[in-house]
Amino acid sequence: MSTTAAVKRVGTHNGSFHCDEALGCFMIRLTEKFSGAHIVRTRDPQVLETLDAVLDVGGVYDASRDRYDHHQKGFEEVFGHGFNTKLSSAGLVYKHFGKEIIAKELQVDEEHANVHRLFLAIYKNFIEAIDAVDNGINQYNTDQPPRYVNNTHLSSRVGKLNLDWVDPDQSAEKENTAFERAMALAGNEFLDCLRYLVRSWLPARSIVMECIEARLDVDPSGEIMVLNRSCPWKLHLFELEEEMKISPLLKYVIYQDERSNNWRVQAVKIAPDKFESRKALPAQWRGLRDDELSKESGIRGGVFVHMSGFIGGNQTYEGAVAMAKAALEL
Repeated sequence: MSTTAAVKRVGTHNGSFHCDEALGCFMIRLTEKFSGAHIVRTRDPQVLETLDAVLDVGGVYDASRDRYDHHQKGFEEVFGHGFNTKLSSAGLVYKHFGKEIIAKELQVDEEHANVHRLFLAIYKNFIEAIDAVDNGINQYNTDQPPRYVNNTHLSSRVGKLNLDWVDPDQSAEKENTAFERAMALAGNEFLDCLRYLVRSWLPARSIVMECIEARLDVDPSGEIMVLNRSCPWKLHLFELEEEMKISPLLKYVIYQDERSNNWRVQAVKIAPDKFESRKALPAQWRGLRDDELSKESGIRGGVFVHMSGFIGGNQTYEGAVAMAKAALEL
C-alpha cells in the first residue's frame, strides 16, 4: 500500500499582515522540507504548537524546531557577513534556507562559490530592506524628516493588500485570500531578483573581474580599466576593488559606446551613491567638443567631455586610452 507524506503546515499570525511574513511563507515553501506546505494563519498558541513551522508569531526563535519569530524580548539576531540589521521573519527564513533555494535555482550544490556570492547579494539588494522596514530601522542616520514620501517600495505595496476598513467583508477567508496575494507579490519579486542576479549580475561580475586583472596591460599605473564587453560594471567595480584589495583604486573605465561606436572614458565615482568622481577629466577639457577638444587635449579624434568631467569620448580606442593617460597626469 503506497503512502504519501503528510502535507506540512506552516503557521503565521492572522490579522494585518506585513511583507516579512508574506515573503517568509513564500520562501519556506520553496524548500524541499516545506514544499507545498499549507499556510495556517492564527495566534492561538495551542494551534501554533501543532504546526511544523511558525513564522512571525509565537515569541520563539529556534531553528531546530523551525520557529522563526523576531518580536520577543532579547532577540538581536542579524544576518552576519558584515550585515548588522536586526532580522525579521523573512531574514530568519532566508538565513537558514537561502542557500538551499539559490542552489536549487542554479542547479548546483550549496557549497558552490556562486551560491555564497548570491546569498550575500540577495540579502544586500533585497532582504535587508524588508528586515529594516519591519523592525522600524531608518535608512539614514538623521532625525530630519524625509524630503518626500515613498509609498512604492515592496513593504508598502504588500501593506496595501490588507483589507480596507471600509470593506464590508472582513472575514478570515477574505483576509487569507489577501495574504495569498501578498505572498505572491513578495515572492515573485524575490524570484525576479534572484533570477536577474543569476542571468545578468553574475556574468557581468566575471567580466569586470577579468578586466580589473588586465588593467596593468592598459597602463602601468593600474588606474585605467578597459571594459572589453558591454555590461553593468559600476557596482561590481567597487565590490571587487575591495575584495581584490586593489591599490591604487581605478580612476577611469574605457568602453565602446554601442550606438555610436565611439569610445568612452568614464571617471569612477568616489562611491556608488555619490556623484563626485575620484578624478574627473581635466577642467580645461570640459564642455569642449570635436576639433576644439582635440586641439586643447593634443589628442586626435576628440568627441566631447561633459561639463562636469565625469565622462568624455573619442573616435578611437587608442584616443580614449590616450585621454585617460593624459588625464591622470593633469
